[in-house]
Amino acid sequence: MTEPLLIPCPNCNGLNRIPAERIGEHPKCGRCKNEVLMSKPFDLKQTDYASQIKGDLPLLVDVWAEWCGPCKAFAPVFEQAASQLIGKCRLAKLDSEANQQLAGQLGIRSIPSLILFKNGREVARQSGALPLQQLTAWLRSQGISA
Repeated sequence: MTEPLLIPCPNCNGLNRIPAERIGEHPKCGRCKNEVLMSKPFDLKQTDYASQIKGDLPLLVDVWAEWCGPCKAFAPVFEQAASQLIGKCRLAKLDSEANQQLAGQLGIRSIPSLILFKNGREVARQSGALPLQQLTAWLRSQGISA
């Protein structure tokens, strides 16, 4: 029996202990009863950031803006990746316009930018929109298999 995984809820930020063998069973949050692992990216906000980067599953953040053409073109790829990575990596979108302070804190210089967090720390960063195959290859190079 493996140790349970600690995973923050994307809806209420509650930390959930989920047995590794139950990851594929659409676990629900103990606090708000919503699904903890979603098949699409969730919106990350300044107020959620500190809670969401914690946990045992990596968090991949797409930093974007409404006015950015490449960001809009990359959105369907990021959404497709989210459905392929359930239980391996959580995906979130950070609107750099609505969360300017956090974007500044993260040192965002260009968008779209991808930031990968593991155990509360940034471990990798990639600028620019990627095709799905390149995105999954980059994640594999970071130890995350799609």
